[in-house]
Amino acid sequence: MKKIVALAALAALAACSKPAETPAAEASAAPEAAAAVAGPVAADGKPSVGSFKITAQDGKVYTEVVKADGTYESTGPDGKVETGTWEQKTANLYCGTKTGEKERCNEEKVENGIWTSKDPDGKVATVERIG
Repeated sequence: MKKIVALAALAALAACSKPAETPAAEASAAPEAAAAVAGPVAADGKPSVGSFKITAQDGKVYTEVVKADGTYESTGPDGKVETGTWEQKTANLYCGTKTGEKERCNEEKVENGIWTSKDPDGKVATVERIG
């Protein structure tokens, strides 16, 4: 009998609780969330700033930290740090200028969940957001 009373109480609580949002309500909230992203947007739809693991075409792995002040630091597999400035001209066009060099722009895209970045020489690297 106690079990029946407990189940009835749970059913009554469930009937009084707020109903779950419908998929349509959730979908309408998505554009608001996207609009909340401040600043330039990367190929993955998230802010351009952050930390990234870059795997070059030759397999070498770099860690790049893209900062909100328009600068970046890239640490190579040998520990050597390269610095410069960056600009996200569009979600699919990321440009960087190594200190003392000319600007180079990479074409970026995400296909089948894989983010790639192609440099002006045609070399393709994969990009993974790590922070």
